[in-house]
Amino acid sequence: MQFQNSLQFAIDLDFNDPLNDYRDRFYFPKDNKGNDTIYFTGNSLGLQPKSTKNYINQELDDWAKFGVEGHVHAKNPWMPYHEFVAEKLAKVVGALPTEVVAMNSLTVNLHLMMVSFYRPLGKKRKIIIANNEFPSDIYAVKSQLKFHNFSDDDLIIAKAKDGKDIISTDEIIKIINENKDEIALLMFAGVNYYTGQYFDIKRITEECHNHDIIAGFDLAHAAGNVPVKLHDWNVDFAVWCSYKYLNSGPGGIAGAFVHQRHKDFKGNRFEGWWGTNKENRFLMKPDFEPISGVEAWQLSNPPIFQLAALNASLDIFEEVGINNLRVKSEKLTGFLEFLLNNLPKDIISVITPKEVAQRGCQLSIKIKDGKKIFNILTEKGVIADWREPDVIRVAPVPLYNSYEDVFKFYQILKDEI
Repeated sequence: MQFQNSLQFAIDLDFNDPLNDYRDRFYFPKDNKGNDTIYFTGNSLGLQPKSTKNYINQELDDWAKFGVEGHVHAKNPWMPYHEFVAEKLAKVVGALPTEVVAMNSLTVNLHLMMVSFYRPLGKKRKIIIANNEFPSDIYAVKSQLKFHNFSDDDLIIAKAKDGKDIISTDEIIKIINENKDEIALLMFAGVNYYTGQYFDIKRITEECHNHDIIAGFDLAHAAGNVPVKLHDWNVDFAVWCSYKYLNSGPGGIAGAFVHQRHKDFKGNRFEGWWGTNKENRFLMKPDFEPISGVEAWQLSNPPIFQLAALNASLDIFEEVGINNLRVKSEKLTGFLEFLLNNLPKDIISVITPKEVAQRGCQLSIKIKDGKKIFNILTEKGVIADWREPDVIRVAPVPLYNSYEDVFKFYQILKDEI
């Protein structure tokens, strides 16, 4: 698309945007003048859908009306409530409904998956992760190694040879090949939190399976951001949070995926009563009878208010469709990148890949004197995200951000630079 450096051009893009009306279905924080902020941190915490309160109030009302009987008599019975979101969640991550479940928090789910799928045997015991992974994932992976009495020497960090932040798929494949006899598990983010790089999940998974390596992914920055096809790509397992692009609220319930070929999993698993046979769950039998599929990894009955908040957002995703969001996302980041290219290159650069297929809706901007500029942006009504030592992460989310948001952000940034 041929972009133009003008506010009117941005306004015209919004006027012709088929998703523009969805902006009004979210609450925006206000600046000190009472105007909507330029909210570019959906990659950290998504905005609240205006419908969320109604979804949660329904459960509050049913709790008041039914008490414990709400588990079976509520408008949305609590006993199977997690099943109500499964099909919608499956569409977001490209899975079968029986392959996904909303449960726990992200790192809890990551540990549950690694307990089952990290199976070191002899010298084939190493775990490979990408450079610049989110610290929580690094902590989790290292603690799993420690649990097995291994050391950090059994952790392979895939880095680009040129020392840059972005590592190519070819480099990743090469590292896997060079260490194929020692790697037991690959644990990558789907989209890197720092750079915004969208990894080639399909190709990486294929290479792992060529060498008997389990392929697991953290989709915290991918779910609801980029189209993924976990089932078709044969990913072994994946986990994600839902409070970023899926707008479920702070600390919202997380999700997990286990491919159907593992549905009758016989290996190690930490078990809880919500993962046992539903028909026998309340017979209080001492022996665990796993549900077929990912639900067997459930531990406890789920938090209904968190599920209700997630359900509110997923109903919007059902209307919009992840592919339609992707079309707008590419145009939003393309427009932002076009504008940023007009700024002095000795002061500012974008470290996110230029190739659209290798990024989501986040651009990570490296700026000289960046913290000072970031603070000024904040004062002027821009809510973005600062990452040490010199990166501002901005995420124009296609569900509720506009092209006018992008242009106004550029104007403020240009004035300060």
